[in-house]
Amino acid sequence: MGSQTATQIPVIDLTGENSKPGSSYWVSAYKKIRQALEQHGFFVAEYDKLPLELHDNILSDVAELFELPYETKIQNTSDKPAHGYIGKIAAIPLHEGMGIDRATHLEECEKFTKLMWPSGNDRFCGNAHNYSKLMAELEQMVVRMVFESYGVSSYYNAHVETATYLLRFLSYQKPEIDEANLAFVTHTDKSFISILHQNHVLGLELRTADGNWVGFRPSPTSFVILAGDACMAWSNDRVKPCYHRVIMKGKEARYALGFFSFQRNKLIEPPKELVNEDHPLQYKPFDHMGLLQFYDSVDVRKRAEHTMTKAYCGVST
Repeated sequence: MGSQTATQIPVIDLTGENSKPGSSYWVSAYKKIRQALEQHGFFVAEYDKLPLELHDNILSDVAELFELPYETKIQNTSDKPAHGYIGKIAAIPLHEGMGIDRATHLEECEKFTKLMWPSGNDRFCGNAHNYSKLMAELEQMVVRMVFESYGVSSYYNAHVETATYLLRFLSYQKPEIDEANLAFVTHTDKSFISILHQNHVLGLELRTADGNWVGFRPSPTSFVILAGDACMAWSNDRVKPCYHRVIMKGKEARYALGFFSFQRNKLIEPPKELVNEDHPLQYKPFDHMGLLQFYDSVDVRKRAEHTMTKAYCGVST
């Protein structure tokens, strides 16, 4: 399966008046979003609400963060899989990641900042919190459009009220001579929705419905929106989660931010409107954190497979 040009990536303009609920463009956009998520599991949102200064500053902050000593970075721990520090792994030696759980809450950004910089770093804390709030607005817009496209808007408010957000800082170093350039293995996310944003360095690749890999060309106003496994289950298998990977080919480090939405304190299940004779029920109600724990417990070679969600909460046939 060869790579093809990035022109295959669906791009949807959510800037300015185009992001106004109820407008004719809004209706057109949510139809395109649904089509993209059902066919490929991803699209690129053009979104202008992130100021260029914040874009530049937060990516500079990410680079500064990963320059901290290893002994400092490993203090970012969590009892939730893939929420704390990840690095120094033989299979992906070029990658490091760190996270702030519940990042839309200022106190969580303050706790993380104090852990990394005991003497304080107000700039980092403020940038992380402001970035998270803007990404939450984008995520909620996309989710609202998805719910409206399926005619289940009545479930939207309850969904947002139980949503929580993880902000992850991601570093991908350039490979040394004779070192493999695979910086992150092929996988699907276990989130409901993921938003990826990055610096100018290429490396992210997305798998299309026909099995081809397409490379993403970043810009300050471009955000990759991915459907996660939880969204697949919620949609009763209508939405396809996106397989993606990172292949480093340049001579610079790639710094990125991942913003992931999860459901807490509420079971995820398909709305009754999405279950019918043509689409019989595929998933039992499940706990989102339980799904993460299940993935973390299985063989590492199987964790990338979204079919593991079926093993966790699928309806027996």
